[in-house]
Amino acid sequence: MTLWNPWHGCHKTSAGCKNCYVFRMDARFNRDPSVIGKTNYFDLPLKKSRNGEYRLKPVETIYTCLSSDFFLEEADDWRIEAWKMMHLRTDLHFYIITKRIERFRVNQPEDWNEGYDNVTICVTCENQEMADQRLPVLLELPIRHKSVICEPLLGRIDLSCLLNESIEEVTVGGESGSEARICQYDWVLDIRNQCIEKNVSFNFKQTGSRFVKDKRLYRIERKDQLPLAAKAGINYTSK
Repeated sequence: MTLWNPWHGCHKTSAGCKNCYVFRMDARFNRDPSVIGKTNYFDLPLKKSRNGEYRLKPVETIYTCLSSDFFLEEADDWRIEAWKMMHLRTDLHFYIITKRIERFRVNQPEDWNEGYDNVTICVTCENQEMADQRLPVLLELPIRHKSVICEPLLGRIDLSCLLNESIEEVTVGGESGSEARICQYDWVLDIRNQCIEKNVSFNFKQTGSRFVKDKRLYRIERKDQLPLAAKAGINYTSK
């Protein structure tokens, strides 16, 4: 998994942010996560090795801005340069997860048109409120590759009226950490069924730390959360 965090820090904006891993991580180092700043990796897509080749190798998927939000207001000016780097590195695919899809058009590249083919925009919706608020915005935007992530999944979500052929994948997952809220397997399966009905790919990413299946609560260590989700064998690939 290749990361590019051009800036760091964020502000909590909805229920899914309550136990944010960035805030937990910063607390360990006595760092204030509300201070937004560029990182030393800001120009990572353009950095080269001594032999003149790019450090980020072609065809890689670059998970972008996971220690912040790409569309954060404080990053508006920086985002202009970040878009330029993505447009230059067409040999890479940039995967951006955001809770601020309503700010997508702020400093949108002039040559964006219907979207860059090497950029996926993934919108998070941890509950029904956020699904109803964010996904209609995503659906209306000119983006070539759109996806949805319901993580941390905090309740049953009805996506049936919001899924169409423009959504390439829905990912679900429980919440990690000692304060994690419960994720129920029934909620996961419900979203899976909706995806199959709409022929949208589905990915069960992780169980989370507190997982309920068949009315039994399981406390799952971090190292086991991804393998157990994979073991369930419920992922679906659209046809």
